[in-house]
Amino acid sequence: MRTGRFVWAVLPMLAAIGLVLGAAAGSTGWQAPWAAWQDPQSWQIVLEIRLPRSVGAWLAGALLGLAGALAQGVFRNPLAGPFLLGSAPGASLGVCLYLSALGAGAGLGIPWLSQLGMTGAAFVGAMAAVLITLLLSRGVQHTLRLLLAGVIVGVMLGAWTSWLSLLRPEVLRSMQAFMLGSTGLVGWTACVVMGASLLLSLVLSWPWARVLDALTLGESTARSLGVPVVAAQCVLVLALALATGAAVAQVGLIAFVGLAAPHLARALATTTHRRLIPMSAFVGGNLLLLADVMARSLMRPHDLPVGLLTAALGGAYLLLRMSRKDRRAVS
Repeated sequence: MRTGRFVWAVLPMLAAIGLVLGAAAGSTGWQAPWAAWQDPQSWQIVLEIRLPRSVGAWLAGALLGLAGALAQGVFRNPLAGPFLLGSAPGASLGVCLYLSALGAGAGLGIPWLSQLGMTGAAFVGAMAAVLITLLLSRGVQHTLRLLLAGVIVGVMLGAWTSWLSLLRPEVLRSMQAFMLGSTGLVGWTACVVMGASLLLSLVLSWPWARVLDALTLGESTARSLGVPVVAAQCVLVLALALATGAAVAQVGLIAFVGLAAPHLARALATTTHRRLIPMSAFVGGNLLLLADVMARSLMRPHDLPVGLLTAALGGAYLLLRMSRKDRRAVS
């Protein structure tokens, strides 16, 4: 219990420190936010570029961490991630279709197409992929069928994206930032959208946390205990899809945050899903915020795509955990 309280005290402090570092990290070096107050131009850069980018990075990481905890709980698989239902390939296909239609429809007078934007296209594509997965699996009653349907949908949508990219090479160049993951274009509007999505996902999933605890014993055992498994799975998959779609639509494809955050949360404190869900959100937010600050600092004045950094760091962390488990098993 004391360990859990200590973790809950430290996580918000780390988030606050990360936000200060994010507001100080610029393309030319470090500048304390309170020092920028004296220069109107520098203060405008902090308020309109650095601070919303840092807040957006934390919110996107929190959404992915929350989605990862839900995915691992629903599928009872520690390797499950937020992109398991095909949302990432769906978002990629949505962006690819948008860019292709924008190029083809530029001379056809389609004003609403330009207003939709890459963000809307990514969100619609992610939600459509999840819906197709649910239709193919005939609901959420059979998690193995749902898992296989997500893999199949992801492969098929990825093939369509590759085919369209081959037909239009300029689309592939335009999609590069989205595919690698970037927080460089996140503004206050995107922060509001992600914040609302995070709050709604928490409201949907947190009341069903005890159902996830029961599912660790198996679906049959959970049903015998009188747990409404099907209703819980429907709501949890909806929260998972919403959190993943909102994050992907704003920052692109960020690897390993949703997979590593729940594992790191469990390593920090042994707890039930009632605390694991918000803790995974905090850990995911802190991870992506730290990675974003590092991405801005390593290759100044250029930004390193944050998705590349999270993939490298997340992969190293999971390999380290695997090696420790292997050593414990041998000993």
